[in-house]
Formats: sequence, C-alpha cells, structure tokens
Amino acid sequence: MSTPNPWEQALSQWQTTQDAVVQQWTQWMSGVVPKAPAACMPLSPMMGGMPHVFAQDPMAQLLQTVSGQNVALDQAQVMDIQKNYVAELTDLWRQGGQTPLPKDRRFADAAWVSNPISHYAAALYLLNAKTVTALAEAVQGDEKTKNRVRFAVQQWVDASAPSNFLALNAEAQKKALETQGESLTKGLQNLMHDLQQGHLSMTDESAFEVGKNVATSEGAVVYENPLFQLIEYKPLTEKVYERPFLMVPPCINKFYILDLQPDNSLIRYAVAQGHRTFVVSWRNPDESCAQMTWDNYIEDAVIQAMDEVLAITGAKDLNALGFCVGGTMLGTALAVLAARGRKVVNSATFLTTLLDFKDTGVLDVFIDENFVKFREMQFANGGLLPGRDLATTFSFLRPNDLVWNYVVSNYLKGDAPPPFDLLYWNSDSTNLPGHYYAWYLRNTYLENRLVQPGAATVCGEAIDLSKVTLPVYLYASREDHIVPLEGAYASTQVLPGPKRFVVGASGHIAGVINPASKNKRNYWVNDSDAFPAQAQDWMDGATDMPGSWWNDWSAWLAEQGGKQKAAPKSYGDRTHKAIEPAPGRYVKAKAA
Repeated sequence: MSTPNPWEQALSQWQTTQDAVVQQWTQWMSGVVPKAPAACMPLSPMMGGMPHVFAQDPMAQLLQTVSGQNVALDQAQVMDIQKNYVAELTDLWRQGGQTPLPKDRRFADAAWVSNPISHYAAALYLLNAKTVTALAEAVQGDEKTKNRVRFAVQQWVDASAPSNFLALNAEAQKKALETQGESLTKGLQNLMHDLQQGHLSMTDESAFEVGKNVATSEGAVVYENPLFQLIEYKPLTEKVYERPFLMVPPCINKFYILDLQPDNSLIRYAVAQGHRTFVVSWRNPDESCAQMTWDNYIEDAVIQAMDEVLAITGAKDLNALGFCVGGTMLGTALAVLAARGRKVVNSATFLTTLLDFKDTGVLDVFIDENFVKFREMQFANGGLLPGRDLATTFSFLRPNDLVWNYVVSNYLKGDAPPPFDLLYWNSDSTNLPGHYYAWYLRNTYLENRLVQPGAATVCGEAIDLSKVTLPVYLYASREDHIVPLEGAYASTQVLPGPKRFVVGASGHIAGVINPASKNKRNYWVNDSDAFPAQAQDWMDGATDMPGSWWNDWSAWLAEQGGKQKAAPKSYGDRTHKAIEPAPGRYVKAKAA
C-alpha cells in the first residue's frame, strides 16, 4: 500500500473543512454579500469549495476548478512549491500550531494567539493561501489566462479566510463572550438591516445627505436636459479667468466625489483659483433613459454642456476636465469636434483616464468576446444595467477591503459602521443605459477602437485622436487598480499636442482627491519634453515632489485661463436662469 501524500492530505483536509463552513455561511449570508462578478463566479465562496479530487495533475485540477480556466502548470515549479509546503506544514505540526503568525491585520488581535484552535486555523490558512497563490504563479499560458487565474485564486483565498466565519474567528468569539452575546444580537440586526436595503453597509449612510453635509459648494443649476444638469458655482474671487472651466465627471458615479467637503473639494479649489467653474451632474438613469446610447452621452451631454457654457459666458472657447470615464467621454467629444472643425476647447485635463485601452489592469480579466456578446444580447432592446452590478464588480477588485472587512465588522462583531463621506459616495450607485454600456465594452475594453483612426464612429464622425492637438494635462495615480499608471500614460503616445504628465501617490480616488491645503503624500514630474513609449522609462527620469499635485495643475491651468475679468454677480445669463440651487435634484436620485 502506498504512503499517503501529506501534500494532498493537508489540502484535501483544508478543502473539506472549508466546504462545510462555506455551506453554513451561504445559508446565513444569502442575499447580503454581493455575488462575485460573472468572470469569477467559479471562485465565489458561495459557489462551493475545492474539488475532493487529487488524481491526475491534481494541482492543475484545483486551479481549474477555482478559476474556471483550463490550465497547465510548470511541473518544476510545482515540485518546489510542494517541497516547501510539506516542510512548512511539518514545522507547523511540530510546533503544535504555535508558530508565530505572519503580519496580517485580519489576525492581529491577541485573541488569535490565545485561542489554540483559531491560531492553528489562521496559521494553516495563511500557509495554504501562500501555497495556492504560488501555484497560480506556476500557470503556463498567455498573460490573460494567467491574470484570470491569479484573480480567481485571490478571490477564493480572500473569501476562505477563517476570520470570515464565526466558528473560526477568535476575535468575534471573544467579543461575544465579553458582551454576553450582545455583539451577536447587534450583528444579526446589522444583517437584517442590510437585507432590507439590499447591499452591504460600508458606512452609516443615515449620517449624510447630499446638499447638506456633502456636495455643499454654493452654486445653481443653469441648464438641464434628460441626461444631465449643468451647475455653475459661485465665484470665490473678485476676478475670474476669461475662459470658463467645465468639469466632466464619470457617469458611473455621482459627481460629488469632486465636492465631498469644503476642505477636499476639487470643485471649490478650482473656483478659489479664479476659474468660472461649471460641472456636469449626470442623471441617475431610469426607464426613460433605457434607449440612450454612447452617442447621446457625447452629443447631447458633453458637447451640449460645452455649448451651454459658451453661450452663458460669451467666451469663444473653454478649458475642460474629464475624470475616469468622464475623461474617455471628453476625449471622444474632442475627436468629434475635431472632425467637425470646431475649436471650442482650449485645453483639456484628463484625470486617471483611459483613451488607449491596451493596458486596463485587473478589469481585463472580465472582458472577452463571449462576455461582451452576452451584454450586447442582454441589452439589444435597451434597458438598464443596475448600479449595484457595477458597485459589486468594483468591490471585488479589493474584496478584503470592500467586502469581507465589513462582513466581519458588521455581522460577526456587531459593530456599527462609522460615518465616512467617501464610503457614502461609494455606496451611492448609479445605473447605466444598456446600449451605452455595451458600446463602451466593445469599442474600448475589447477592441480598443478609439486609438485606431477611423475605427470608431461616434455622432456620425470617424474618431481620430491624432487630430486632437490642444494642450493637455494628464494625471495618473501610481497605485491605481482601475486605471493603471501604464494605461493612463499611454495617452501621451496618442495625443500629439503639448503635454504635461504627472503621477500622484495612492490610488484611483485617494490619489486624485489630495487637497493642496493638507500638504500630504507626493507626486512625480518630469520636465523633459520627451515621452518614451513606456511609463517606467518616464518614471526613471521623474522627480519626486512633496505634497499635492493640485498645485502643479493649478499653475498649468492658470496659463490656459487667459486674461482676468470681473467675476459675474449672478448665475447663468438672460436665457439661462437659475433652475434650482446646487447640487440639484439629479444627483439626489437613488438607483432603483
């Protein structure tokens, strides 16, 4: 009789334990924790655990089940991983589960050390997680397959942590004893509350009200149509630049990420620098918008907003800013205007924006022909993509921070989520018209048509970004997981006009919302006029600057503003009367 392989025995035992706990967890949590996006459904903790089969090439079968991808492994790497695993597992057994835990905030509480069972569960989990992650790195294949396996394995590993389960979470058990069960009662109340509201609470949403303690910059709605409201903000200076300034935020979020609080509001900062500032506030689409297309958003929103700003101010051109998808739409609108010979935009700022979609980071794992075709069929006759679907996708890009952290805190420990304006905004989701969404997927993420001259037609015009020759300011966040640094930098190779590229510290949101007054973090500039093909080559020659990139951008934008003149005393003009105070009613509409 052959000797049992401890490698297979240990992983099989881990799998069996996880399967049993996951089944109990699924019954309790159904309907609260959002399902993982379709691209990672095979790995979802609610979809089952590892296979109970360790036969021919067992590790490849394990990864195939977890990721849903057909995989082959580098056997030399597998042998090394197996050797290291058995050695570390033997050490764990010899020490009776008392080996020091690696630094991990999930297991930082002293209760994990004082409880032998939980300590062993955490140590074994971390070892198994490290091993499965290493196996994912041993996958052979194209880069997209490797990335999908990495992403799927990471999702499964994060979901399987013993900290996520009451039966194994020593800290939650300790709190239950100390509070005589009150924490469990409160956890159940939190769970019931989230079941009623239909999503996981990240913050105390009752603590915020749009227009009252978020989005409070003073202004007025001066134009509206079925897609957007145009807000003009009250000047904070006696004089303003002659060129007005239009901000185009992403339509997949509410605009007030740019106006959370007075001390971190990019909108208020622009106004304080002397710019007559206008902002597009997108409508949260309902059934009346179910047939809206990408063309509608470009022609009837972005370009329309420009025309209204010019009509109100009497200026011949303006400066514009686009953030994230808003930047992609701004770039598309500029290409449409260039094709028509209209020069109504003097300069453009692109914040964490993709124009060239060859490097889209982790989001690429979701995109292939089958996925896009499915969405095109789903929305062939129009309809809406629910905002909660988009929110779920983005949450699972960082599941430990944006999903399991709150599961543990809210339900297992019974803690009330503290008020946090950024997380309130993050939970305030928006729908998208299906036609818009399907066009966006195919023409950007899948086929990258915007950077292929003439490959995409928008508003009846062939898109050619090489004809967009105006000065541009391009900002990227160094740790951005939605618009990677390399993806944002690629715009330097597409836009032929004068360019300034700047990199800020932190991620997609925190990097952008880094107010100058707080003098935090840092940013990188490179005063060379050369833009090499690779972002890393640019970074190698960059200078690390302390503080916020806002100051650098403000100096650049001031040069684009033109002469200064007396600030207006009222909103709009004779044909654009104030409709209602900022932030308007569109931004207050909740996704159904």
